[in-house]
Amino acid sequence: MSIRVVVADDQEIVRTGLTMILNAQPDIEVVGEAADGQRAVELARRLRPDVCLFDIRMPVLDGIEATRRLAGPAVEDPLAVVVITTFDLDEYVYAALRAGARGFLLKNAGAVLLSQAVHAAAGGDALIAPSVTARLLEAFADAGPGSTPVQPIEALTYREEQILLTVARGRTNSEIAGELHISLSTVKSHIASLMAKLGARNRVEIAMWAYESNRVKH
Repeated sequence: MSIRVVVADDQEIVRTGLTMILNAQPDIEVVGEAADGQRAVELARRLRPDVCLFDIRMPVLDGIEATRRLAGPAVEDPLAVVVITTFDLDEYVYAALRAGARGFLLKNAGAVLLSQAVHAAAGGDALIAPSVTARLLEAFADAGPGSTPVQPIEALTYREEQILLTVARGRTNSEIAGELHISLSTVKSHIASLMAKLGARNRVEIAMWAYESNRVKH
């Protein structure tokens, strides 16, 4: 079955390019396009795609608010949103991830990384552009509101602390399994446990918590 995607970007040439790249993949299909955030939200709610690929700067409703409406804390059945932007230190990306975005990608990432990000989001994983993962999350932690990070409802185990650090470095589940010499199902189990203990909805929030709680040194 194809991964169904809604693409939203106010620049037609960018929207067309993203759509062409994704439709060229054998298992990805763009089922809707939008030029503004309001239209993107309407399309996504109606079509229920597997992944939404949103630009951050859009008219009518920006990508942050569009993400919040589809994947925010108040959303009962959140959609997978990947934000895409021109700048790797865009001041709005932090807010977008806080709003529930599952991944972050640069527009110059290329077809392979774009496809990987969509596949990751559709599979419940997440992908943040590898070239900027650590620097980006550090910037997010520095630029955050300064509130005290939430305390785990239960202490993290040694293995969970290990998994936490690998997630914070942008590793995928497969890479974590290889690095720690454990099975893929064990990795998924530990990540599920981390999300429960931290009140995180996805691995992006796990990574952000790792930086905000100084588990990863700047």
